[in-house]
Amino acid sequence: PAPALRRAAPSPTPPRAAVPMGKAGQAKQVFRTFGKTRKATKPAAAERAAPGAPRLKKQGLVPGSILILLAGRFRGKRVVFLKQLPSGLLLVTGPYVVNGVPLRRVNQRYCIATSAKVDAKADVSAISDSYFARDKKPKAKKGADGMFAERAGTAGISDEKKATQKKVDEALARALPDDIKGYLKARFSLSGNMYPHEMKF
Repeated sequence: PAPALRRAAPSPTPPRAAVPMGKAGQAKQVFRTFGKTRKATKPAAAERAAPGAPRLKKQGLVPGSILILLAGRFRGKRVVFLKQLPSGLLLVTGPYVVNGVPLRRVNQRYCIATSAKVDAKADVSAISDSYFARDKKPKAKKGADGMFAERAGTAGISDEKKATQKKVDEALARALPDDIKGYLKARFSLSGNMYPHEMKF
């Protein structure tokens, strides 16, 4: 009988080189942006508004104009504009005796200027941004046992601010007719089929 043919043993496969895992073993991916490649530069110092430069006001905004507040605690209330402060914020008041809105600073972006005006004869030249600075509250003191802190007395509105508010209210409320007082007391609101861009304030 013919001898059996033996199959040749398969040659051993060469060991593969170890591929490092992670970013080192992956293809580098480069993201490119087309169009503007330069970063936006800040305006030059000459173009920036100086700290003492007068801020812009809304068109037709004069002392005595009636505004509608759109944000904050008194949103929807109508107030009387008194002057613009150095910070650019507007100084307004209800007056407080009419609709409960005290002297406040508001951003002109969050108010609507109406065509209604009143005679604002109140002297507010002494009121600035420092008038609204918050007083530092005293820290609570620990009791004798050291476990519980004694509550510090709650600081209310100072007598000076109360006197200033009363003086401004008297000067404004004296010149307000009854129909304007009713207009200031009414809260602004929108109902169905009322569009602000079609309304004339």
